[in-house]
Amino acid sequence: MNYYIADTHFGHSNILRMSNRPFNTIEEMDKAIIENWNGRVTDKDDVYILGDFSYKSKDPISYLKQLNGRKHLIAGNHDSKLLKDPACMDYFVEVVDLKMVNDNGTQIVCCHYPMVEWNGYYRNVLHFYGHIHNNFHNETNQYISKIKKAYNVGVDIIGFMPRTLKEISALTAS
Repeated sequence: MNYYIADTHFGHSNILRMSNRPFNTIEEMDKAIIENWNGRVTDKDDVYILGDFSYKSKDPISYLKQLNGRKHLIAGNHDSKLLKDPACMDYFVEVVDLKMVNDNGTQIVCCHYPMVEWNGYYRNVLHFYGHIHNNFHNETNQYISKIKKAYNVGVDIIGFMPRTLKEISALTAS
């Protein structure tokens, strides 16, 4: 099974305020995301992390060790510390900037950043992205939300857990 998630920001206490996350502490947030993740993802599943896995964390490996699944990192703007640590890289199947995923016949372009157009846009290829969190009032979100084949898979939008293609499609349709 394939799962998708972006912008977990493990270890980043300011994200609670910046994204108005419903947790009192960063420890509470981290614990909830890890429990939600492991409650559905097995070690046979692939998890596509669309950037900003951890930020300002002193020990990103501690999070990576706890999470089930084969982890694919699509790098985000807050992953630079992670990317410079060879020990962290051992926890990922791959680390890329952009990834085309075939999810049971549905093609998905995965990138941390929202794109206006992507390879296959005119052939029903979907686009999953993160980066803009739940900032519904910024110009990018105002524009990208009108594109029916583009889906924000940030944790703030998808319920603080990795989601399947079917779940993401259902969440955004409501």
